[in-house]
Amino acid sequence: MHTILITGFEPFGGESDNPSWQVAKALEGWQPNEECIVKAVRLPCTFEDSLPTLHSALESLSPVMVIALGQAGGRAEISLEKVAINYQDAPIPDNAGKQPHGTPVVSSGPNAYFSTLPLNRLVNALNEAHHPASISYTAGTFVCNQVFYGLMHALAHHSEVRAGFIHIPYSPAQASKHRVPSMPVADVVAAMKIAIELSLLDDDVTAVCEGMLH
Repeated sequence: MHTILITGFEPFGGESDNPSWQVAKALEGWQPNEECIVKAVRLPCTFEDSLPTLHSALESLSPVMVIALGQAGGRAEISLEKVAINYQDAPIPDNAGKQPHGTPVVSSGPNAYFSTLPLNRLVNALNEAHHPASISYTAGTFVCNQVFYGLMHALAHHSEVRAGFIHIPYSPAQASKHRVPSMPVADVVAAMKIAIELSLLDDDVTAVCEGMLH
């Protein structure tokens, strides 16, 4: 059985919950086919600990695909992030009180990495299924972008592993406090199942999940 890793974050910024983790947790144990199973890992929302936690999960699970989820309060759609940049500039302190400004995610790393998920295919399918979605060209400069960049850097020499980052809106409970758009967690879970299934249609990943690595 091959692993699809889905990550979400702990709450941050004064919120009591984080829909990215609610979605990831709901997907734990789901099997999109007979060869693959979803494993969920919660990441700390700190610059110091998020990447070590992610790297530990990559090492222990050896996933064939990774989708990292994050909360983007104020966005009305599911945002499939295109690019991660090697730059940290925190608009607020992280959960450990750290607030880096103008520092790289990885010293001497490349300026950017691109998602290897089939973004155009996913956006079209999600919108057709009435899950509002679009491609985003900024994952910000907070811990979400750090995780996205760190993920792609860790997989830079593993082109067979599809990976990327997806931002999701506030849950309705959160949005009611901020008077901004929201999306029910159940709807996001349904959308992520579509995203996972379609990402597995890629020839490389499908081959892996059909047993080439047995």
